[in-house]
Amino acid sequence: MSTPETRVPPPRRRGGSRHGIRGGRAVVGLIAAVAAFTGLALAGSPSAMATTGADARTSTAAKAAPAVKAVKAAAAKPAAAPSDVPAAPAGFSTTWSDDFNGAANSALDTGTWRYDDGAGANFGTGEIETTTNSTSNVYHDGNGHLVLKALHDGTDPNSGWTSGRVETQADGFGARPGGVVRVQASIQQPNLNTTSGAGYWPAFWMLGSPLRVGVGWPGSGEVDIMEDINARSSVFGTLHCGVSPGGPCNESTGIGSGERACAGCQTGYHTYAVEIDRSTSPEQIRYYLDGAEYFTINSSQVDATTWANAVDHSYYVIFDLAIGGAFPGAFGGGPTAATASGGQMNIDYVAVYNKPAAGDLGPNIAQGKPTTSSSNESADFPASNATDGNISTRWSSGFSDPQWVQVDLGQSYALTHASLTWEAAAASAYQLQVSADGQNWTTVYTNNNSPQDLQDTALNTTARYVRVYATARASQYGDSLYELALYGTPSDGGNPGGGTGTLLSQGKTATASSTENASFPASAAVDGNTGTRWSSGFSDPQWLQVDLGATHTISQVKLDWEPAYATAFQIQTSPDGQNWTSVYSTTSGTGGEQTLPVTGSGRYVRLYGTQRATQYGYSLWEFQVYGT
Repeated sequence: MSTPETRVPPPRRRGGSRHGIRGGRAVVGLIAAVAAFTGLALAGSPSAMATTGADARTSTAAKAAPAVKAVKAAAAKPAAAPSDVPAAPAGFSTTWSDDFNGAANSALDTGTWRYDDGAGANFGTGEIETTTNSTSNVYHDGNGHLVLKALHDGTDPNSGWTSGRVETQADGFGARPGGVVRVQASIQQPNLNTTSGAGYWPAFWMLGSPLRVGVGWPGSGEVDIMEDINARSSVFGTLHCGVSPGGPCNESTGIGSGERACAGCQTGYHTYAVEIDRSTSPEQIRYYLDGAEYFTINSSQVDATTWANAVDHSYYVIFDLAIGGAFPGAFGGGPTAATASGGQMNIDYVAVYNKPAAGDLGPNIAQGKPTTSSSNESADFPASNATDGNISTRWSSGFSDPQWVQVDLGQSYALTHASLTWEAAAASAYQLQVSADGQNWTTVYTNNNSPQDLQDTALNTTARYVRVYATARASQYGDSLYELALYGTPSDGGNPGGGTGTLLSQGKTATASSTENASFPASAAVDGNTGTRWSSGFSDPQWLQVDLGATHTISQVKLDWEPAYATAFQIQTSPDGQNWTSVYSTTSGTGGEQTLPVTGSGRYVRLYGTQRATQYGYSLWEFQVYGT
């Protein structure tokens, strides 16, 4: 393989072109082939296997024509109905997902995804396609799917191919110390057979975020969640780590499952997932097909440094449909004259789920609070991104030292824990500092960027203001932070604004019966910002509800009304968001700031308005739910 490229920064961030490399995935096939032929179960029937190798290579162009026609006909049929992104498994929460609900033939949102367009030869794996950003190769199908399509032009099967490869802009997906991350997608592999699919190489995988700032492959880590070659109805799972060639991970082969049968994976959607588990000893990487675990790697299989460098950090997610290369070559070769143009890899959804370390830290008290910084790289990366609860947005500073980002918690808290999720351009040295007044600071924690970009620490201090004070950068770029999460309890035993119990609702998922327009969403009522608001349609009844994420005992609800308030409303609770119990009711609402003592429990809490005080809708600056 060729030497991996160093980081070329994100297009929307600093300009530039492609970055990263496919790692050693192609060469996996050379060893995997040997393993498969010495005892691992191969996918497909004996007759299907017989069509690979020499038979496929000697097929004529005339034989290829019916295959091309069949693919075009299949592409014209309506796609299967999309599945919703599944709810998080028990114990997990959804960190990020994409359901690919774009309009038919539309391009990807480049705020979320980036195109790895360029010659496949640059990836160092022997593949021959050129990946593009054209909607001929990468597009939404209008029915809830992302499509990567390989197209061939000309008569030479070894040239003239275009296809698609995309990766997430965000690279903060990983397992925190003591936690677990699950990365999952529903995919239909190209609907071809071992003759028409010779040379096809679909893949769903992740690269370690350190690669984006110049840490070399394979030491920075690569987790291949799904690979197939030559339409063999197979799946391979692999970890790449250490050094290449050789090293503790047997590179460029890596530590892999070998070929596993994947019946029906060419003709229907199947789920492919990986879990990185840092809660167990030894740590594990587990591979799943349709929910069934089929392969496990333990950290004890390599030395501790190799594992930590490759696994114990964040990743970014990649989908691609390659043509040719060493991996398909190890299983019969391709493409050939019989290889069909138009084969496509269809992705229904992709999701990242996280399970925290054992122990309930309570709500993230920094989320949605006023946040400022010493500088911002641009208006696209403000300080508020570091406390918005969204792992795909980030604060990024100017390209100099020192820099800081700070959050005002609104009152003094007894702080117990801090979690930081850095982008690949992390601080290599920083301090956590606290203050009672935002002017005089005390250092309570120092870190020299260890362990890399996912950092947690226990705290035992009291403060209203907390800042990350960065003194050195890990790259030539600025300090870039996806999330600063803080945990604790009000130091006076109360809550901001005098609430009874813990503020449970801030930053949680809120929905509403209607919104006046897009400027006044339901989320604005639980964002901790009294300058934003939810406003409903101009009719009765209307409701606003918040999902607390788990069942809580509710003790108080605070309403901060805009002048368009409710004179008649109820506060209701529910265990499931469907069946509601009223815990407070009035027909003489006064508007303004209302503090309502309530007694009840539930996961969901809603304001149900039945009569407006004005001709406008119901409008709330803040909807706060307190309890335990």
